Amino acid sequence: MLDKVESTLMLIAAGEFAMGILGNAFIGLVNCMNWIKNRKIASIDLILTSLAISRICLLCIILLDYFILGLYPDVYTTGKKMRIIDFFWTLTNHLNVWFATCLSIFYFLKIANFFHPLFLWMKWKIDSAIPRILLGCLAFSVFISLVVSENLNDDFRSCVKVKKKTNITVKCRVNKAQYASVKICLNLLTLFPFSVSVISFLLLLLSLWRHTRQMKVSATGCRDPSIEAHVGAMKAVISFLLLFIAYYLAFLVATSSYFMPETELAVMIGELIALIYPSHSLILILGNNKLRQASLRVLWKVKCILKRRNH
Repeated sequence: MLDKVESTLMLIAAGEFAMGILGNAFIGLVNCMNWIKNRKIASIDLILTSLAISRICLLCIILLDYFILGLYPDVYTTGKKMRIIDFFWTLTNHLNVWFATCLSIFYFLKIANFFHPLFLWMKWKIDSAIPRILLGCLAFSVFISLVVSENLNDDFRSCVKVKKKTNITVKCRVNKAQYASVKICLNLLTLFPFSVSVISFLLLLLSLWRHTRQMKVSATGCRDPSIEAHVGAMKAVISFLLLFIAYYLAFLVATSSYFMPETELAVMIGELIALIYPSHSLILILGNNKLRQASLRVLWKVKCILKRRNH
């Protein structure tokens, strides 16, 4: 029965992985083609491309760890090999969260309407600062990943195969004191960019409320592009926040499951939920006019090809 459950979970994970790769690869490909064509790239396109690449890498790491646990559990008996996977998971996880936070801040600065001098200065400087901010996120993520991997001994997590009748399960033992401190550190570090995104969302909501109130006073009755921009940005930020919460809870399940009796199944379920977060790219595509138009052209071409084959 357990083998059937694991097989079903692997099929679902492969489906989530395929959807995530297609969506994020589409974002990266469209922006890179425009970059080559125009010999320059807009700040929003640079953030989206960086976010797409980090999500592709995170998807690959999660799926690799997922199938290693399900198909080659012997790898879990070697701490050195798992340190490599843990390093890249920590790296891509932090890159993904920080790049998504940069996107939330960029939406806030570009769309919100405030007249505070600090806000106006940040709004003016954000385009030129984006490349340096993204490089800073990369350097910080590499530093954190190196610190985490160096603080974990080779035997911090050791797993053994246990045979029960016809099933073989993997049970893991961790150095609880060391593992708990590392997990708390990682969770606290990811809470900071999440909090920044929440603040950006609340300020966007405040800006939308003030702008809507002004529109009611003026009573123009015309379609306001500012409100549409606010709503589009808020959809992207809300989707990030909701999926990040789901990913964060799944991360807790996956990391805490080494204290549970049935380790393998708990980790696989946690990682299956975690795959949803980097797989999410549809709202980013629909919320960006250039990506939306490119996706419509692709769908139209696919539709034409299918019609030709049917005839």
